[in-house]
Amino acid sequence: MLIFKQSRYIALLVGVILVSFSAISLMNPEGTAATGENVIEMGKLKSASHQSVEQLIPQAASVLHRTSHSAGIITPMLYTTAAKPVHTWTRTVSAGWLSPEKLQRKDAVKPASIVTKPKVTVVKASPPVAQALRIAATGTKSVKSSKAVTQQHPPATLFFSRTKLLPKEQQAEATWSYAVSGEDLHLLQKIVMAEAEGEPYKGKVAVANVVLNRLRSANYPDTIREVIYQKRQFSPVANGRLKRVKPNADSIKAVNAALMGVKEVTDDTYFFLSLTLAQDLTVHHSRTFAKTIGNHTFYK
Repeated sequence: MLIFKQSRYIALLVGVILVSFSAISLMNPEGTAATGENVIEMGKLKSASHQSVEQLIPQAASVLHRTSHSAGIITPMLYTTAAKPVHTWTRTVSAGWLSPEKLQRKDAVKPASIVTKPKVTVVKASPPVAQALRIAATGTKSVKSSKAVTQQHPPATLFFSRTKLLPKEQQAEATWSYAVSGEDLHLLQKIVMAEAEGEPYKGKVAVANVVLNRLRSANYPDTIREVIYQKRQFSPVANGRLKRVKPNADSIKAVNAALMGVKEVTDDTYFFLSLTLAQDLTVHHSRTFAKTIGNHTFYK
């Protein structure tokens, strides 16, 4: 009692505790000692595991339910649905390969397909190759290309009859033939250059025709060299011009054409001279006029 006198707060606390026990006794007049069914020891709740709590809670709920109905007192019911959910969500994880088609949206606009044309490489063939391909395709040659080839490669043999130079196709009618050497070809090109450098192309061919006509004739030497170097016949030989000249492209082309049978004067034409430059006009007065080409006059 001395403690209560010294501290009024302790006395007040004890009174509150007694009032609380009295209230509990009034709310449960039957008591729990007789039945012992609705008592849940706090020690058990503290020491129980999660599964034990789940088992104890339903038991307490059922006891409270029965007690409230029997006593006629309406008390709130303890529901256990919150402690143990009804619906269980299951997460399913599936793995698989993702293709570009699955990643693409269904409503996405498909890109237009790009069509690439094969690259074509054009190779230009050289003239001889192009000509060979054309001949293989058509089986024929053009007249112009044939002449160009033959002009570059003059014949090595000439065929003569008594009166004219024969083409190779008529060699069976020839009375004799002449083998053209490299020296003969070069001398023929030089005499054409020396005599007709400033003359037209046809005039150059005509000069070569005259030399070949003399080679065929029995009245002149039997070789091209001897025909050209015959005394007092060609002025470039006498004045030394023949040794100094170098044949140009037109002179070479004209000589090749004459050897192939191209004729700008007839086979009986043996002379030519320039009336403006010649000092001796004997040929002009004694021979038959045949043709004039450029500055040269040709005679039979």
